[in-house]
Amino acid sequence: MTDTAESQLRIFAERYTAAWCSQNAASVAGFYSPHGSLRINDGSSAIGREAITEAAQEFMTAFPDLEVVMDRFSMKGVEATYHWTLTGTNTGPGGSGNRVHISGFEEWRIGDDGLIAESHGHFDDAQYEHQLENGGQPSNVRPTGS
Repeated sequence: MTDTAESQLRIFAERYTAAWCSQNAASVAGFYSPHGSLRINDGSSAIGREAITEAAQEFMTAFPDLEVVMDRFSMKGVEATYHWTLTGTNTGPGGSGNRVHISGFEEWRIGDDGLIAESHGHFDDAQYEHQLENGGQPSNVRPTGS
């Protein structure tokens, strides 16, 4: 991948981050190919923009003050890895009211259309569940598998 292509993909990742912070789930899905997929940890894949919109909306509803920060972005050949930190307070319907601070990453395969064809997201689900129940920002939060 050329430096120019990598630079453009980094800008794409920055815009993707802003979409997650926008509270507009369809804007997140717009970064995916029409039949792209998003899989989080070992869950089933959300396939297509409508399903990806629904998956993003679940997080946005659960965390009305959702903020995502891009920690770093790296390329290895044609594979891209997008590292992020999510913070928010779980005040959506049925929420715990607790604050969550969790880091993770997504492994992307970019399609010929320049959009995400496949994303496999990873974060420490046990730590996430613990924070949902107990709140807090533990100092030992690390993305799994990085």
